[in-house]
Amino acid sequence: MVLKILQEVKEKLPDRAKINQMAFEGANIVLYTKSKDFFLDNNGTIKDIVNEIKKRIEVRPDPSLCLEQEDAEVLINKLVPKEAKIDKIIFDPQRSMVVIEAEKPGLVIGKAGEILKEIKKQTMWVPLVKRTPAIRSKLIENIRSVLYLNDDYRKKFLNKVGERIYGGRIRGKKEEWIRVTFLGGARQVGRSSLLLQTPESRILLDCGINVAASGDSMYPFLDSPEFKINELDAVIVTHAHLDHCGLIPLLYKYGYTGPIYCTKPTRDVMALLCLDYISVAAKDAKKQIYSSTDIKNMVKHSICLDYEEVSDITPDIRLTFYNAGHTLGSSMAHMHIGEGLHNLLYTGDMNYEMSNLLAPASTKFPRLETVIVEATYGNKESVMSSREEAETYLLDIINKTIDRKGRVLMPVLGVGRSQEIMLVLERAMREGKIPNVPIFVQGMVWDVTAIHTAYPDFFNSKVKKQIFHKDQNPFLSKIFKQVGSQKEMKQILEETGPCIILATSGMMTGGASVEYFKELAGNDKNSLVLTCYQGEGSLGKRLQQGEKQIAFQSGHNQNITEVKMDIYSIHSFTGHSDYQQLLNFAQRLNPKPKKIILNHGESSNCLEMASTLHKLLHIETNAPKNLESIRIR
Repeated sequence: MVLKILQEVKEKLPDRAKINQMAFEGANIVLYTKSKDFFLDNNGTIKDIVNEIKKRIEVRPDPSLCLEQEDAEVLINKLVPKEAKIDKIIFDPQRSMVVIEAEKPGLVIGKAGEILKEIKKQTMWVPLVKRTPAIRSKLIENIRSVLYLNDDYRKKFLNKVGERIYGGRIRGKKEEWIRVTFLGGARQVGRSSLLLQTPESRILLDCGINVAASGDSMYPFLDSPEFKINELDAVIVTHAHLDHCGLIPLLYKYGYTGPIYCTKPTRDVMALLCLDYISVAAKDAKKQIYSSTDIKNMVKHSICLDYEEVSDITPDIRLTFYNAGHTLGSSMAHMHIGEGLHNLLYTGDMNYEMSNLLAPASTKFPRLETVIVEATYGNKESVMSSREEAETYLLDIINKTIDRKGRVLMPVLGVGRSQEIMLVLERAMREGKIPNVPIFVQGMVWDVTAIHTAYPDFFNSKVKKQIFHKDQNPFLSKIFKQVGSQKEMKQILEETGPCIILATSGMMTGGASVEYFKELAGNDKNSLVLTCYQGEGSLGKRLQQGEKQIAFQSGHNQNITEVKMDIYSIHSFTGHSDYQQLLNFAQRLNPKPKKIILNHGESSNCLEMASTLHKLLHIETNAPKNLESIRIR
């Protein structure tokens, strides 16, 4: 049964194709040919087969046809103009592919792809072009190294995934039902995790940690009777925030060996955040729930998709990612279930607004029956000012603080919020709207920013134009100073005058933002600016609520910090939609869904948004609790 689709493809190929190996790479079918002519030009044969069977097919040369690696590297350097600034050339002999990393990928590709065609013709390798990050990132290099070094394992793994997709049903009857069980994130913000079940498939949608909680309430209900890790077919991760991805490595520790689907930026940032999470735990002498080996396993099993790239992930589920507008590479997961049986959209976290960095969330889909949408700001009071007003307010706070010789501390999410704030500050300083003072960027924020520079295609058109056409990358501005050690942090606190400090964590649950706060809180010249959602129990939330004495544990002793610095909250830089934007998003969904389910919001917010959308759209709505299962078909 597993070879049926391969047999079908084989029967449609001409003898001249000389195909000596057929394999799967996830949902893709790869053909290895011993014919140079067929590899370079199949005269539309493959296109015709693709149109008929509706599956993606790629032709590669048999490794025996490939030029020796040393000779191929010399030729590539000769064919590609020096202005492209090739950084690395990495060969993947298992798949007859060569990865060319360059500062300017467009110059490697050439007009109408002419240089790539010439590389293929002269070397008989399949060239794959990647952008060299404008800021060097050890993490990206390590991730790419993990993928290259485990290429043989990856090839077998991806073929196994394809066999599951095309191998036919393994769970018996062809019934027609679909249900979703909420393992976390229902009527709460944190530990998002949903289990999608059909008679054939078991798909986990996100698997996060509630970093503001403690004990068992930090984690999803993976001990639910519905969840059996040995039956799991795939994991989908919508974006790289710990409340959506922080527990993924634990799945591999517990024995999961299947695929995880996400975008490339999500994969990279997710690995960084998970490494940082266990690193912080080690520093705080807390138990590490998984290891760096488990994180490597997560990377090894990742399958990355672009926006609007359609991919089968099980025999009865087809996945397409759409832009969520929340953070770099964030996705809404659209699942076509069965042969037209049902279409489900899980938004994860989304923002239906053009931000300084990203385009707004998508609203148009091929088909749509059920939507599971977040309700973080799902109450009538959660209508925020515009981003322009928020910027003006932020710049006013900075100017007042700098005028009185103070320092501005901005606890930020490492992903998304910090990079948008960097854009705002860079532009304001360049235009003379704030004084020219140092902007210190804490370690992980810098690493995430480096990842942003590797994927500028995910930015909105305005930022892309700035980077590609004007060759002005705001993240490379000299105003940003990387802080890489405790020693440097101490120097800033002891020797630097007025400045701006961006540091994680955004909720002040740990990390450098808390360490800076301890030193700066007692001086009324300084200011603290909170720009992201503050979870219940977090230090950020307590400061928002007006606490003026904060106790910190130091060994067996407690130290009390008196809060004299000004505390400000700016909600409009959020990566989430406010109340009105949520309504606009729901109203503009095309086609109109038959059912909307609310999650990822405090109980009152989910219930209010469910009630409002029911009255507004005259459709079924629901706001389930954790551990509830809903049959959606």
